[in-house]
Amino acid sequence: MIDKPTILTLDAGGTNFVFSAMRNRKLLVEPIVRPAQAHDLDLCIKELVSGFENIRSQLDHSPHAVSFAFPGPADYEHGILGNLPNFAAFNGDVPLAAILEHHLKIPVFINNDGDLFAFGEATSGYLPWLNDKLAEANNPKRFKNLIGITLGTGVGAGIVINGQLLRGDNTCAAEIHNMSNYSNLKWNCEESVSTRAIQRIYAEASGHPFNANLLPGDIYKIATGEKSGNREAAINSFEAFGKALGNVICDVVTLIDGIVVLGGGITAGWDLFGAHVMAEINKVFEDFKGDQNPRLSVRLYDLNDEQEFNKFLIGNQKTAQVYGTEKTISFDGEPRVGLGISRQGASRSIMLGAYDYAVSRLG
Repeated sequence: MIDKPTILTLDAGGTNFVFSAMRNRKLLVEPIVRPAQAHDLDLCIKELVSGFENIRSQLDHSPHAVSFAFPGPADYEHGILGNLPNFAAFNGDVPLAAILEHHLKIPVFINNDGDLFAFGEATSGYLPWLNDKLAEANNPKRFKNLIGITLGTGVGAGIVINGQLLRGDNTCAAEIHNMSNYSNLKWNCEESVSTRAIQRIYAEASGHPFNANLLPGDIYKIATGEKSGNREAAINSFEAFGKALGNVICDVVTLIDGIVVLGGGITAGWDLFGAHVMAEINKVFEDFKGDQNPRLSVRLYDLNDEQEFNKFLIGNQKTAQVYGTEKTISFDGEPRVGLGISRQGASRSIMLGAYDYAVSRLG
């Protein structure tokens, strides 16, 4: 008897597809890699079906569903993909979920990576870990909401509210890349929060032509002196990135009162841009009389800083007397949220998010 559903999974890149299967959040078989065939729809579909069939043939029981992340634009609710920039094969409306369900005879769930990253962090990543730490500190406060932000080629996000993934009426919730850019109103925020933003600012500050092959990891090494280049320009590029990201985080937290978790390769440079994120978050607003107020209604702690983390766990525990009785209510009286970096990595969070999403849909 199988006590947990078995879900076929896929890591879909523009070059390769990586297939596997999970049960109880654990891999059941060694992943297999197939070429994505991103240029040809027929070949791409054949690779998808063949890859999933290969994994299924290695199992000693039938899988219950398929769940994975795939790039947009898409109508994820119906599993229909639109015109994908990195997948020329998907040109027009392609009902990928229905195609795979026809071949595999099991439900197929498709989401974007930002949504599944957030869901994985909320179900089996940062959020339960943080709540466990609060319990160990004997603090009664628990967090139920999470904003997951992925930092890489672009900036993506997902939102989980009280354990439920927010998808929106058009499966377009948390499309934060199209938020406004505070430094250039003609741009969206992704022009300042992305790989190309760090590359662009480094090129501008150093007086060099834009170089798409000089990745944030390279610019980080220039900033830390591990690689030759314009060190000041490299430091400036991460500073500007951090300020722009801090502005985005403030706007999102204003609407979604929850823990923020960052993922993606650029998080490795937190020591260069983290202080600038927090400085932006801790700014104040002024009214027309010059009176100042905090930018956020709640305090946002840097959970990557040990001292800040410990203060976050302590909070402000209080006891309130119920009038006319001897009854008291214990609670944490400090309104606050926190900002942390994924402990398990974005890739694993996306995979676990895909698994947990399918389990939740299967009931």
